[in-house]
Amino acid sequence: MMKTWLALAGTMLATAATTAQAEPLKIRADWNIVPGQFAPLIPTLPQYAPDVYRHYGKSYIVEPLKMQGGGATLTALAVGETDLSTLSPQTLVLGVTNAKLDLHVIGQQITTEVPGYLQTYFWARSAEVKSVADLKGKVIGISVRGSNVDAAAHMVMAKAGFTEPRDYQVVEISFPALLPSLDAKKIDAAVLVPPFHLRVADNPAYTKVFSVGDAFGPVETLMWMAKADFIAKNRAALVDFLEDNMRMRRWMFDPKTHADAIKQVSDQTKVPVEGLASWVYSTGDYYYDPHAKVDVARLQKNVNDMKGAGVIPTAIDVKPYVDMSLVEEAAARLDKP
Repeated sequence: MMKTWLALAGTMLATAATTAQAEPLKIRADWNIVPGQFAPLIPTLPQYAPDVYRHYGKSYIVEPLKMQGGGATLTALAVGETDLSTLSPQTLVLGVTNAKLDLHVIGQQITTEVPGYLQTYFWARSAEVKSVADLKGKVIGISVRGSNVDAAAHMVMAKAGFTEPRDYQVVEISFPALLPSLDAKKIDAAVLVPPFHLRVADNPAYTKVFSVGDAFGPVETLMWMAKADFIAKNRAALVDFLEDNMRMRRWMFDPKTHADAIKQVSDQTKVPVEGLASWVYSTGDYYYDPHAKVDVARLQKNVNDMKGAGVIPTAIDVKPYVDMSLVEEAAARLDKP
């Protein structure tokens, strides 16, 4: 009887272990805005393109978590509330030096200020501000401290000889609320990212004051980062995730399926297709690398430039914190005949 019970118990344990192994990895991935970040689009993509995310639901699933970005996103990763973070060069440095995290960049989401693609501008009311010099004593609106737009504002103002808070103020306002705050004269300049920039592009009441590119040139704006132990433990599932994402990028830009990709963004953002079709996933948008690869030399320059402007206390050698082996493995599988 005892032998029978032990055999049954062993069978049950083995079944439980097999079931546990078969459970797909849940990747808690943060995001802040669409388009430009993938997380909220991934779970619904099979409704628009069933053959794109082929590993989804098998080796992994994604739980999108909307967050403010910048320092708040880094904190969430540090305390274990997220697994895969959307972070900037500035937060990479702060995560390594201040939070002492063993962070690794595993893929690109978007690169901005690339020649031939969309540029990110700070806008002001044209009757009051004509140039950076006119921003002395003014209030500049950004999305969040610790972001690339935060760094760019400080770098451009520093070049003009201005320091915060002596010569100007920076305030945090969510992307959707920046333009209304500018209209209400609560701030004097605002960074407007897609799609909000379209509302002022042809309006003479507003003027471009400076761009993120004026501070950095091209910048590795948003990258996927995770802790080293999470990557090591879940490498196979993350390679599957990245392979699927590369397939999504092809789907986004393929003329045959581009309209479907726009429809998905429209459904997610509630912005009519007509307001997206002329620029999303085109040269009117930011740059998406087809293989999700980060330009390491560019990232290093971004970090060095921020250090030179005093935006971050120290620069780091980024190479030990960039692991492109996962996207390379995923690309090799995807491109295999």
